[in-house]
Amino acid sequence: MAAMKSDPVLYVFDLDGTLADTAGDLMGTLDHIMLGEGFAPTPLEDSRSLLGAGARALIVRALEAQDKEVSPERLNDMFERFLAHYETRIADESRLFPGVVEALDALEQRGGLFAVCTNKVERPAKLLLEKLGVADRFAFICGQDTFGIAKPDPRPLLKTIEAAGGEVRRAIMIGDSKTDIATARAAEVPVIAVDFGYTDLPVSEYAPDRIISHFSELPDAAAAFFAASEGGKDDVMAG
Repeated sequence: MAAMKSDPVLYVFDLDGTLADTAGDLMGTLDHIMLGEGFAPTPLEDSRSLLGAGARALIVRALEAQDKEVSPERLNDMFERFLAHYETRIADESRLFPGVVEALDALEQRGGLFAVCTNKVERPAKLLLEKLGVADRFAFICGQDTFGIAKPDPRPLLKTIEAAGGEVRRAIMIGDSKTDIATARAAEVPVIAVDFGYTDLPVSEYAPDRIISHFSELPDAAAAFFAASEGGKDDVMAG
């Protein structure tokens, strides 16, 4: 059944590697923690395979890359200190990817609504978006701890859609990784992937519905998808 023209589309974005290039600040914080614990720093070029599942997973992956393991108590301490240090430099190097603001403007003109669903902890996620000047563009910002559930479990995405005032049938996920695509699939929500984010394999390997290489492509990619799935481009352009 085609959606009514008055129904808005809710665009749910991942954050790290999708909306913003945050690798410099995340990996810089990781090195600060790892060096303080007597471990080696992690090369920035390894960030694509380490980022995307949240800070705790980032620390674990960095340790595993060095064939190291720590106790749960020590890991928790490293995680808490990671969060504290990260907030002191959260936007020193992080920037929105080119075209993000313009894409949000174009989609908003079509009646689109926006939300964020990230595996970043909620507090730094909101702080980062504030520092980048776009926090007020999102009806709801979901972090890994918001509902106590992390992606790729579909529940954070489904709960985000509900909290943002959207409907699953008129929602679309925009992400950069296997995790985002798996989350969207489990929630039965279409997914557009960016090909410039944090993933160790080309994002095409995970078969998203569509792939974009620049945010200028997002409005047409979303419109084309809903036009194909609902049988009428006019509905999408109005939503």
